[in-house]
Amino acid sequence: MNYFIADTHFYHYQLLEPNNFAPRHFGNVDEMNQAMIDAWNARVDENDRVYHLGDISMRPQNTPTDEETYDMLRQLNGHMTLIKGNHDYRSLFKFLDKHNETMSDGKPRFEFEDVGSLLKFDHHQFYCTHYPMLLGKVDKIINLHGHIHHYAVPIAENINVGVDAPERDYLSEDLPWGSPLRGEEILEMYAKKQEDMARLNQK
Repeated sequence: MNYFIADTHFYHYQLLEPNNFAPRHFGNVDEMNQAMIDAWNARVDENDRVYHLGDISMRPQNTPTDEETYDMLRQLNGHMTLIKGNHDYRSLFKFLDKHNETMSDGKPRFEFEDVGSLLKFDHHQFYCTHYPMLLGKVDKIINLHGHIHHYAVPIAENINVGVDAPERDYLSEDLPWGSPLRGEEILEMYAKKQEDMARLNQK
């Protein structure tokens, strides 16, 4: 099964402070990191694939080392396709590639994409990028993205899959904070966002 997530920002202690961009209500960064690990591993098993749409880790003024981020990712279940975000350094991807491991199914744990990845799900196409893309008039193409944290693009075909995304409020199931999203959940978010956008356009 495929899952989708963005903007984990492991180690980013400044997000614990009151802010309008991505408020995270934890007592310390260790609690925040562990919440994301637990939510991830509760859904994802070793044979699943998670598309991480950028900004894996961040610690202003003292960037997490490549080793620290690698150790964090190794605590997470499944295969990962890592799409480069604006806070993901080239050195990190090189380090992860150098220390990549083969999973029990014979496939590597990590795969890498600089810009994006396109895949099909239930008669739709998911175009996975870090930055939201303005695709124009499309038919059954949904841009899954991160980058803007607690904000949303006012276009139904742009779905923010970040851990702080407001589109998560559309879900009928109240998922633990930091949970990667299934394809079915993406389509539920998309359908309800379409309804919201249609109501706004009628006003």
